[in-house]
Amino acid sequence: MKSYLTEAIGTFFLVFTVGLCVNQGVAMAPLAIGSALMVMVYAGGSISGGHYNPSVSFAAWIRGALPTKELVPYWVSQFAGALVAGCLIYKFTGAALHVAPGANVTWMKALTGEVIFSFALSYVVLHTATTKATAGNSYFGLAIGFTVMIGAFAVGGISGGAFNPAVGLGPAIIELVLGGSPTSMAWIYAAGPLAGAAAAGYTYKFQHTGE
Repeated sequence: MKSYLTEAIGTFFLVFTVGLCVNQGVAMAPLAIGSALMVMVYAGGSISGGHYNPSVSFAAWIRGALPTKELVPYWVSQFAGALVAGCLIYKFTGAALHVAPGANVTWMKALTGEVIFSFALSYVVLHTATTKATAGNSYFGLAIGFTVMIGAFAVGGISGGAFNPAVGLGPAIIELVLGGSPTSMAWIYAAGPLAGAAAAGYTYKFQHTGE
């Protein structure tokens, strides 16, 4: 239960930061978002692993760092945190967070952007936070947060820069409930991150055969 609560809290602060920054047009939003993830990873990493992302949990499961029985509870906890954040984003800013690809961006470009940086995120998580060779390091949170920041700067205007089903779909559910119109390409925020995470998980296993 401690792990589930930690995952809900961390995901809440990540999504809440994304929503407030995006809805208020904060110029350095990727820096704030990456920093929010970093501090939450440092805060909860020793309890739950600090995933705050269903696709990262999926990669950890493939790698063998998350038991099968924990995968769905982690997903439920992460989406619970995202939904609460989605509600408060609306209360604070008067609008739901609308995560969507950039104007005139094709679904293929948006999906590819999500896959690439979701791969990068899970790849970094697995190598800095689950590998025996890097056990006990003090930089894992910084590496993970910076990966999201880099991705948000690089493809945020193309794919929407979610790299996380909880970020991409949680607010979309709230937007739908409030009578809004989530992007018709919302599915890419499940397919892209999960595909990238799977690729990262199997790449890790190939690189660390026998671990």
